[in-house]
Amino acid sequence: MIAVLLVDDHPVVREGLRGMLEAEPDLTVVGEASSGEEAVAVSRAERPDVILMDLRMPGLDGVAATRKILAETPERRVVVLTTFETDADILRAVEAGAAGYLLKDATRAELSGAIRAAARGETVLSPSVAGKLVRQVRNPAPQPLSAREIEVLGLVAQGHTNADIGRKLYISEATVKTHLLRMFGKLGVSDRTAAVTTAISRGIL
Repeated sequence: MIAVLLVDDHPVVREGLRGMLEAEPDLTVVGEASSGEEAVAVSRAERPDVILMDLRMPGLDGVAATRKILAETPERRVVVLTTFETDADILRAVEAGAAGYLLKDATRAELSGAIRAAARGETVLSPSVAGKLVRQVRNPAPQPLSAREIEVLGLVAQGHTNADIGRKLYISEATVKTHLLRMFGKLGVSDRTAAVTTAISRGIL
């Protein structure tokens, strides 16, 4: 039997999930929790194999609860079950260690199959979520420039040389070059002019 913990702040959702899962011969619901804090406590007490975790809950949210549970018991498998599929939510859940990410419109067969797969150590993602995650990995969000880098770039835009910028900011010319090289990498450019035009187009300058 695969022991399952249901975590959702809506009682009617938990009741529906319990009914779906307990119709499966190899799944048993060993506990329920209505908040992240309660999920951590019930996980300690009931030692479930798989936790179905809602993301948005008052207090400790699903991501924070996942991180806390897995820090204490890495063998637990957490499958996020939510109505949300924004890139940020998906990435946060995966980074916290979730073994899966499903949407609440999943069928009983999809849900029970995902729980079994997670219990076997597999990763489970609904197709739309998998697509978003792949795009996110292939096209990561650009790294933000530091306040000092923006300051240096602003002076570059005004036509100052590295030596001028060093004198104005009381830093060495070598440090100015280091800031520029870091900026080039973050902006995906290879020269000063491209750095300035890219920064302007992104609203940084």
